[in-house]
Amino acid sequence: MVDRDDLERSNAVRLAVGRRAFLKGSLATSGGLILGGGSGLVSGLAHAAPAGFPTYTYIGTAFNKNNLRYNPTGELIFPCIRGTVGRIANPLARYYLYYAPHDAPGGICLAYGDHLSGQFTEYPYNPIFSRKWPGGPDGISHISSPHVLWNSRVRQFYLYFHGENTVTRVATSTDGINFTYQGGCVSTRFFTDGSVTETSYARVFEHDIPSKGSHFVMVFMGMQKGRRKIFWGWSASGDAQTWTIQQKPLISPAADGVTDISGPHVVFRNGTAYVIYHGNSGKMYITEVGLNFDREVHLGVFHHPLSGWPDKGRSAAPSFGTENGEEYMFYEAGGRLEGSIAVAKVL
Repeated sequence: MVDRDDLERSNAVRLAVGRRAFLKGSLATSGGLILGGGSGLVSGLAHAAPAGFPTYTYIGTAFNKNNLRYNPTGELIFPCIRGTVGRIANPLARYYLYYAPHDAPGGICLAYGDHLSGQFTEYPYNPIFSRKWPGGPDGISHISSPHVLWNSRVRQFYLYFHGENTVTRVATSTDGINFTYQGGCVSTRFFTDGSVTETSYARVFEHDIPSKGSHFVMVFMGMQKGRRKIFWGWSASGDAQTWTIQQKPLISPAADGVTDISGPHVVFRNGTAYVIYHGNSGKMYITEVGLNFDREVHLGVFHHPLSGWPDKGRSAAPSFGTENGEEYMFYEAGGRLEGSIAVAKVL
């Protein structure tokens, strides 16, 4: 699956429509991902995604987190996969994978690899962005949830991250490694009634909404009156740093039979837009929001987690990419504060 800021820089997402009835036995192939923490074998009936979306099947972890040089808390979240071809003159590899620890001190990290199905190499100087940066505010306990946008209008990488959970921030880069902080772009102060106490886990996508004069959309998790919901905003500026926020939730959890949802990702398909996100059930869900982000049509479960390692009943925060026509999903696998970066593929 490809989004409008993903690996092939297409203007629309073209997903292979298909349903896989059965998972294949061994999912590791020569030169592919190394399956850790168990046999890596899965079997049984695959759950097809709604609306003709393909089924993603776990193939391994992007790297062994136990071997990382920088891993202060033993848990990693919120992967974001980006292509470098045509964007960076001398990249470390064809693909950059961003991720972070959740807990303090956090820190935005980078790994790189030439194939989405292969093992990724840790950048030796992680974190590439820490909770203390030149000119930054004091007292930030952690930064996390990196989402990197390739802003084609200015030909730069934009890094969105939270720290604290009340503020989503942005930094920019020409090489995808060295980022310059630009400031906070969305915070709880944007909500006039004071009911939203967190604004974090944001992802940003290039998408025009003519009625709003906007060129970018942002989806993020907002904590409202003790429940996590999906909110959204739009930016009419080419810098994707100035945002207007819709005061009402874009997606609420009750229709999915859960109490909290988070980790949203936008995908475009068949002339409309969807948001994929996870719920406190551990499953990923999908809701159609339309190209104007004015709908809320809940379609059900998009992806079921594995009961065994590495998901242990929870998969979250997807990021999608395509290589040579093959579709991949990088995601956060495992319980809160014990997550790994896993990879699934349309087989």
